[in-house]
Formats: sequence, C-alpha cells, structure tokens
Amino acid sequence: MMEWTDRHQRVFMRGLTKQTLLYTEMVVAPAIIFSKDGPGRFLDYSDIEHPIALQLGGSDPAQLAQCCKIAKEWGYDEFNLNVGCPSDRVSAGRFGACLMAEPDLVADCIKAMQDASDIPVTIKHRIGIDDLDSYELLCTFIERVAQTGCETFIIHARKAWLKGLSPKQNREIPPLRHDIVHMVKKDFPHLEIILNGGIQTVEEAASHLDKVDGVMIGRAAYETPYIMANADQLIYGDTRPVITREEALAAFLPYVDDKVANDVYVRHMAKHLFGLFQGERGAKAWRRYLSEHMFHPQANGDVIRQAARLIE
Repeated sequence: MMEWTDRHQRVFMRGLTKQTLLYTEMVVAPAIIFSKDGPGRFLDYSDIEHPIALQLGGSDPAQLAQCCKIAKEWGYDEFNLNVGCPSDRVSAGRFGACLMAEPDLVADCIKAMQDASDIPVTIKHRIGIDDLDSYELLCTFIERVAQTGCETFIIHARKAWLKGLSPKQNREIPPLRHDIVHMVKKDFPHLEIILNGGIQTVEEAASHLDKVDGVMIGRAAYETPYIMANADQLIYGDTRPVITREEALAAFLPYVDDKVANDVYVRHMAKHLFGLFQGERGAKAWRRYLSEHMFHPQANGDVIRQAARLIE
C-alpha cells in the first residue's frame, strides 16, 4: 500500500469509519532517520486519524529503535514491523517478506523497537516464503517472535514467492489460505491473531471473527472505500446511521480546501476518491472528470465538487 494509504487518504477513510485502526503506508527506517526535510515528512498526520499505527520497514534493530524513539513524539497508537512485503526492491534492501527466513533477526528488531518506547509493537508477515512454507516453519517463526513479548501478529494468508513473481503476481498467484491463519489462532490462543489477505467486505471480515481476533482489509478498502462505511455499526456496535457517500465526501472537502490553501496540490487528495462511487450511476463520469481536471496547477476542491454533480 506504499504511496496509497498516505495521510490524505487516511483522513478520508476516517470520515467513513471512526473506530477502525488505520495503518500508514510502510516507511523504511533510513527514510525517517536521514530525511533532509526532517522526519515530519513521513511521520506527520492529522489528529483525526487516531487510532493510527505506524508501519515500518527495516532489518537494523538500532535503526528501528531510533525510528520508534523519534516517532513516539508524534503520538502513534502502535508501531508495526512489516515482514510481509514481497517487492524485489524491498528484498534487495533486506526488509519485508525476505526476513521471514531470519526469525532471530526479526525478534531482535521487535525487541529493539519495544525497548525504545512504551508504544505497543506488532508484526505483519506472510504464511511463508518460497520453499520455506511449511506450517511448522510458520509456527517456529511465530514462537521466536512471541518470545520478545510481541502479542499481535497480522498474518497475510498467502505465501510470497520472492523469486520469479512480481508484487502484483504475489497478490494473485499464491493461493489464499485463510484456514492456515485460523489454525494459527487455534494453536496460539494466547496471541492476538489478525487475518489479512483477500477480504473484500466488512461482512466477509465479520464472518472470520469467530476464528481470529481481527481482520485487516487493505486493497479493497482503498479501491472501493465505501465498503468500510458500515464497519462501526457491524463490528463495533455503533448505533449511529451509516454515513452516505455524499456525506463522507462533504466531510472531506473542508480538509481538501485547507490543504490547497496551504500549497498542497488537489490531485494528492482527489486521487484517493476514484472508487468512492463504484457501482453507482455516474461513477465512470466521476472518475473521468477527476482524472481530466485534478492535474491542473490551479485546481482546487471545486474540481471534486464539480465531479460529484455527475453522480446521478
């Protein structure tokens, strides 16, 4: 979800669901430490985004600890180590899914992050990589990381092929094995196990909650964001009416206007709205208008307002 779930997208999502835990895009540790513009470029966010988790990538315990010390001042609710990204660029930097082959190093990273602050540290990983895909090896990995005191494991229910498949292919070719994640919860009842991978709706997520402790929805929540509109009611028992698409857009527009007034291009926010009216009459015209007008240097929130008039 790199370059997708940025701070603008998260503000928009918070208009749809108040209680769902939001995750940042993965930020690599050296970017935070060595940024010429300072760490705020990667760590700044709006208070409305709480609860929010910072997702980090890296394999150097000292660097990850330094990031947690820096990020603690921003008030994040959780730090998450990403050991699930299958990108070859990520693997070349020795972080992401390739680290599942080094459980001791991952445990050292988690421990360093824990020692750096009192903010909860969690991990996101795959069910396996390449030929290291047996259930026994997965359990060994979880056991080793759990020895640090880490209690929350977000498990993407696909293995990752690091050699020969692109990140896109890794989202489609290795089969989904939700049953493996269910089995992990059964074998590790004392741990919080969160299922990730292939979940398309909040209703589908709810169907897994008798077998795991939680569900992460990623790509579907970005591409068709309105699926999250009933999350507070269905999952958290909120009694307020489900927000409409139009209400969610109206709630986001003052934020857009404020950012444009502070020299943020409207395209950085409008790009996250393409899927809002998916399945509605006029959705194609909505997407076309945004794509044709949001790149103009003088474009502002009125581009979004004009596009919304095309929805029937």
